Amino acid sequence: MMTQRCRKIRETVQKVASDHKEMHSSVSRVGKAIDRNFDPDVCAVVSEGVWESRNKQQLLYSAIMEHLFQQGLPTVAEELSQESALNIDTSFKQPFLELNRILEALQKRDLRPALEWAISNRQHLQELNSSLEFRLHRLHFISLLSGGPHKQMQALTYARQFQPFAAHHQQEIQVIMGSLAYLPHGIENSPYAHLLAVEQWISIGEQFTRDACHLLGLSIESPLSVGFASGCVALPVLLNIKAVIEQRQCAGVWSHKDELPIEIDLGKKCRYHSVFACPILRQQTSDANPPIKLVCGHVISRDALNKLINGGKLKCPYCPMEQNPADGKPIIF
Repeated sequence: MMTQRCRKIRETVQKVASDHKEMHSSVSRVGKAIDRNFDPDVCAVVSEGVWESRNKQQLLYSAIMEHLFQQGLPTVAEELSQESALNIDTSFKQPFLELNRILEALQKRDLRPALEWAISNRQHLQELNSSLEFRLHRLHFISLLSGGPHKQMQALTYARQFQPFAAHHQQEIQVIMGSLAYLPHGIENSPYAHLLAVEQWISIGEQFTRDACHLLGLSIESPLSVGFASGCVALPVLLNIKAVIEQRQCAGVWSHKDELPIEIDLGKKCRYHSVFACPILRQQTSDANPPIKLVCGHVISRDALNKLINGGKLKCPYCPMEQNPADGKPIIF
């Protein structure tokens, strides 16, 4: 028996050692993959004194606090305000507090605060061509239907709320009113079971956020989260270009100040306004160097125009037309 137990122990130890060897090999590859794919010195692409000035620090703190308010963390934002000695105006935080209060109620399936807000902002929502108020009434009507046959009269009475929306939502109103025929047997067992889908509550929360942010002058995503996501896309490219610049010993090419050394496509999601790059100097135009439309219709930057002037005349770089440089007109996109 002792011999058998000793043999069993040796087999077990050998099996554990073999399994550990395979696992150790995989774990070591993970560490090498991290070292290979993550640059430890990400600060190399940022100038050292970028956050030294008080104004820039306040901008950063404001962006962080706006993000915290938008995420429904007002107590954390208040604490940051005290520690950074940055006063928060009541008018700044009030829209976020109201927005989060209504969203929390929607998560609890309480439509009353959202309906009150939609009714009080009806005129503005109509200007946006928004269907938010109708969808809130529709969801409340469906909630009454889900209560069973004893809620039928209450649902019929509430259906009068659909009257102002009949012109634009007639078909949807007909569908939900048709579901009343199946109420005695249960809506969930009828062709109208899709009306009870949980996804409707998620969808109404998203639409409320979009419309409310539009009316309150807020962005749907906080500037901090947009900047962070953009940085995650841009950082690998910037690290590569930084390494190339150091290898070729041309450090003066990128000064970190006003622009990036190359164009980085952040995708359609991050395109908020039109931009114009001069086809001559390959630089993006700015307020100090605006795009100029020539008489012939071609557009170049003001810096390029000044460099192309010869003897008080300007010859278009794309066509043979000569013209007076003063005839060029700035373009505002």
